[in-house]
This record gives sequence, C-alpha cells and structure tokens, in this order.
Amino acid sequence: MITVRRYTDDDAVEWDAFVAKAKNATFLLKRGYMGYHSDRFTDCSLMVSEVKDNGKNPMLVALLPATIHGDELRSHGGLTYGGLVMDSEMTAEICIEVFTAINDFLRNECGVRRVVYKPIPWIYHSMPAEEDLYAIIKVCKARILGRDIASTIQMDNRLKFTKLRHRCVNKARRNGIRVEETGDITAFWHVLDNNLMAKYGVHPVHTIEELELLRSRFPDNIRLFMAYLGDEALGGTLVFECGRVVHTQYISASPRGKELGALDIVFDWLINERYTHVPYFDFGKSTEDQGNYLNSNLIHQKEGFGGRGVCYDIYEWTL
Repeated sequence: MITVRRYTDDDAVEWDAFVAKAKNATFLLKRGYMGYHSDRFTDCSLMVSEVKDNGKNPMLVALLPATIHGDELRSHGGLTYGGLVMDSEMTAEICIEVFTAINDFLRNECGVRRVVYKPIPWIYHSMPAEEDLYAIIKVCKARILGRDIASTIQMDNRLKFTKLRHRCVNKARRNGIRVEETGDITAFWHVLDNNLMAKYGVHPVHTIEELELLRSRFPDNIRLFMAYLGDEALGGTLVFECGRVVHTQYISASPRGKELGALDIVFDWLINERYTHVPYFDFGKSTEDQGNYLNSNLIHQKEGFGGRGVCYDIYEWTL
C-alpha cells in the first residue's frame, strides 16, 4: 500500500537523505536550497511511502517537491524543475501506484484541482528515471503545457566553437584577460543587474544576499568564474555543479567585457579545461512563456559554444 503525507520541517533530515541517494535529484531539491525563498511560496511538498503487509516501518519511496497556489499544485513554483524524486528501487508499476495515491491525497486533503508538473530533465539522471513520465500519462492523463529548450554540451563528444566564438576568445587573450574562480558575488551581481535592467527593466531573480546564503550552504556546488582585465571585473558565470551536469545559472558581462570577449574566454576555459571530466555542460534554457518565446540571440550564443537542444517539459492535469 502507498501512503502520502505532506512534508514538515521535522522531515528535513529524512528528505535530504533520500535526495542524496536518488537517481534523478540534484542539490537544488535539498531543503537548504528550496527553503531560501520560503517567504515567496507556500510549500506543499509530498513524501510517499510504501507500507508492507504488517503495517510497520513504512519505507520512503519518492518525494514530490511542490508549492500550492490556491487550488493548483506546482512542482515546483520556485524552481526550474521539481518532478518526482525517485531512487533506484522505483519501478513502473510502483510509480503508477504513487501517482494514483498522490492524486487522491491532493484531491481529498489539499483541495487541489490542477497540477502543473515539471519533471527533472534526463541529463540530471544518474540512471534511467522516466517512470514518472509514463505514469502521469497513464494515470493522470497529463498533457504537455509547455516545452522550453536548453543548450547542452555532451562533453565527451563536444563540438568546436564557431569561428565567431574563436575570434572572440583570441581577442580576449590578446587583450590580456584572465579567468579566475572568485567569491565576489557582489561584483558579479552588479554586472548582471546592470545588464538585466538595461535590456528588460528587471532585477535578477536572486538577490546578492540570497546568492551568498546559497553559496554558504552549498560551497561545493555553487561556483563563480569571472574574467578580469587588471582588477576590473568584466563578467562571468555562476555555475551549479549538479553531479553529472554543470549548469550555468547566470551569465553576464559588462559592455566592455562584451567588447573584449570576456565571456568567450571564460567558457573556453570552463568547457575545454575546467570541466572536461563532467558528462554534460548545460547552459540552461533560452525560452520564456513556457517555450512560446525563443530568445534567438541568447541561444545563438550558446550554440556557438557547441550547445545543442535538451527540452525542459511542463505538464498539466486536472483532478
């Protein structure tokens, strides 16, 4: 028998222990990361257990990171993805039972009438882990609500940079630009903020304080690489190390940095030297509005470094 309960703060240790052994999770699904914006979202994460015949010692078999918005559940409202977290023991038949139980719980205990589901993209899986995609079609009659596209490099079969990107790398080298790992979140954030405000009139999703908090909680996962000319910070990228995947969370350069090829030399070093041992280098998505808008300039830049398409899907179903 499958049972479902809502996560509470008392479950944090058990939650994180399951995430650590899951076949499809990253550190973003640990409570220390999910909780940084708890003031913006109402958590409605679920813990799913299997109860054997004797009814004793229920075994945790899955987690669903989620937030609730009226009568709608989103997995997860504050993250790029938040699908069912599973370990190696999950099978297709158990997953069918899991979603049947989740739907019953959401309908009867939470008053949920609609679910928006963002599964964890396959590049983040440590082994095949798409039982959920089968189950949500069979059990929930889910349909695709949106499809974002990310640009990802398979590192053992990476493509050459385009001629434009090569020229920019060489330009940066001629100008004496160097790449360093740094902890100067403030300098990077201001470069990023100036760019976003100039282009779109918005600030970064994360504040300086939030980025510093997250970096202090996950120092082995969150790293900042910057390009410098002398003491001047020209730009760089904040990367999340997620096991098999290195993901660029933010990318930005100052006007002078763009002119001198600062980002090109940063990515040349990261892709061709620093992270050659990692299976995938993921630049993230270049789409907005659930994939309806494609930022052509952004994806063109990522594809110039050798990135190719990986879809981040969004599903929905009603209860």
